[in-house]
Amino acid sequence: MTNPMESELIRLRALEPEDVGILYRWENDTEIWKVSNTTAPFSKYVLQRFIENQQRDIFETRQLRLIIESKEGGKPVGAIDLYDLDPFNCRAGVGILIYDRCDQGQGYASHALSALIRYCFQVLNLNQLYCDIPSHNIRSLALFKSKGFSVIGLKKEWTRTTSDWQDEYMLQLLNPKKW
Repeated sequence: MTNPMESELIRLRALEPEDVGILYRWENDTEIWKVSNTTAPFSKYVLQRFIENQQRDIFETRQLRLIIESKEGGKPVGAIDLYDLDPFNCRAGVGILIYDRCDQGQGYASHALSALIRYCFQVLNLNQLYCDIPSHNIRSLALFKSKGFSVIGLKKEWTRTTSDWQDEYMLQLLNPKKW
């Protein structure tokens, strides 16, 4: 089996202690808060503890954050998360971030999502993945649909913003190979 954690463009890797600076920048960018449901900044201390916690087993912590690193130059371009892992029902949520605008639209998210899907279905033996995408986030919606995710519902006025309420789609991908 080829390494499910990489493609010709990216490598998914575990968090390292030296990632605290980049996580600090990403997590405290209030523009990102709009899609991450964050309402308060993170300290470097909290992020260091988060990184330390990521060394524990995914089935214990029920979450996993991986850095998306470009193979050319090894630059961290974003992160991809598994969250709310449910070991009994073999499912997890997926979130993805490509931070800098210059890195968006370069294929990093597409390659990272494909690699994560392979990892989840081939290594973790999950039955399904899901994600929640704000209805206005057309690019993310197109990305997840291109990987086989199906829209299974629309949550009306699900997320409050500073000026109104936004709808949110829920998407799901079932493992095509039942073991």
